Amino acid sequence: MIVARPAAARGHVQAGWLDSRHTFSFGRYYDPAWMGFGPLRVINEDRVAAGAGFPPHHHANMEILSYVLSGALSHRDSTSHDGRGSGGVLRPGELQWMSAGHGIEHSEFNAAQDAPVHFLQIWIQPDRVNALPAYAQRAFDPAQRRARWGALASPDGADDSLAIRQQAWLRGTLLGVGDSVEWPLDVARRYWLHVVQGEVVVGDRPLGAGDALGFLEQGGALRVQGTGSGLADVLLFDLPA
Repeated sequence: MIVARPAAARGHVQAGWLDSRHTFSFGRYYDPAWMGFGPLRVINEDRVAAGAGFPPHHHANMEILSYVLSGALSHRDSTSHDGRGSGGVLRPGELQWMSAGHGIEHSEFNAAQDAPVHFLQIWIQPDRVNALPAYAQRAFDPAQRRARWGALASPDGADDSLAIRQQAWLRGTLLGVGDSVEWPLDVARRYWLHVVQGEVVVGDRPLGAGDALGFLEQGGALRVQGTGSGLADVLLFDLPA
């Protein structure tokens, strides 16, 4: 079974400094048909105005990944043991992981005063509860994802990916026109493919930025081909059923 989630059908919330598109129900956007996809609960595409951001707020028992498309995102949280917290600035090509564990307070702000920041925030439900909060950030060489699937997050940190607390893998690829990649689908798992930027075709389905497909009890090979003039950025979530 394949489910389609077109970009234009996502929830849209605009609040002055924030323009956000929600793949699944989140905050003020609620659709009972789109509450998540297995443990994948949130994919928000956020644009935050210069100098603005999310003030300190609380999370618990959620794996939170941030992926910047353009600009710079400043992050601060309470994960350190010395009371000073952890944080940094996230830029394109980097992925940030924050495991909220038994409870964490964090904030996110646009690190620039003269340009917006455009990023994805992704929430994955963990396979354990009330663990110690944790934080990590890693830069990934784009060349390692050109026309191949590169591991960005995994349960064990294999291939220099970020280790997350779920039996889930996040892989990414960058595809130019004519480039293609494949991935074998296991009928015992589920998969969510999200086009971050650019244009691709999956089977006979053309997809653009923000479009997504979910695969349930689906076997065979998933083939994705770049079709646009620029590089397409594509994420693939490999999830427990």
